[in-house]
Amino acid sequence: MPPTDSVNRPVKTTEYSIRILEALKSNPGQSLTDLTEEFDIARSTIHRHLLTLEAHDLIARDGDGTFSLGLRLLDFGRRSREYVEFFDVARHHVDRLAETTGEKVWLIAKEGDHSVHLYKAHGDNPLETSAQVGQRRNLHQLAAGKSILAFLPEDELDAILDRRGLEEQTDSTITSEDVLRDELDEIRERGYAFNIGESVTGLNAIGAPIRDEDGYPVGAISISGPAHRVKDSFLTEELPDTLLAALDEIQISLRYGTNS
Repeated sequence: MPPTDSVNRPVKTTEYSIRILEALKSNPGQSLTDLTEEFDIARSTIHRHLLTLEAHDLIARDGDGTFSLGLRLLDFGRRSREYVEFFDVARHHVDRLAETTGEKVWLIAKEGDHSVHLYKAHGDNPLETSAQVGQRRNLHQLAAGKSILAFLPEDELDAILDRRGLEEQTDSTITSEDVLRDELDEIRERGYAFNIGESVTGLNAIGAPIRDEDGYPVGAISISGPAHRVKDSFLTEELPDTLLAALDEIQISLRYGTNS
């Protein structure tokens, strides 16, 4: 959750509700006692928040009296995804890319300092990872995320790196800003990024941005698979050509309102 000092006058009651939702997302089935101990907030305060969230179906009470996220949140997430301008066009290309390459393909959106996994499709033999629809990730850890960083205005790139740093996900994650900036220059020149075990050990990926009419990177598509299969010319030649061709079609559809 973003630090509260990013808001001049945060509303504490709203923050408490958000913290409860975040806690139940990470660890469903928590009791009133569990949440009271975790947040060091008065039991009566936590109880009122739980009752309010339950009354609006944002959380649900399980049979043993513990709480979990409510399915109403699924409707919020589904509707928010539909508001992403490129989602409907791009997801059809994601399906095609998965069928063509046989690998897992992700569509992501940029939101603030993060990427958000919007949609996935997979081929015949995908490598399963912990990545899930709706998940938020640091941009520098992903091929798709690095492709977004490469095309951001310099001042926004500086601000994101200053706020988020370069958290290590695997031994291969780039944690040096100088190294990252050098790689972003290369990505900007060729139009796509690689991820060689930087988010998941043994997973390789390629990603390229979806850009609006002004060239701003609003999202990206990545193709990923196990390193023993996604390598050599398949990774460095075949997949880039296939991915960039799909992105060209997406850009045309978005700009001229055509259906591919």
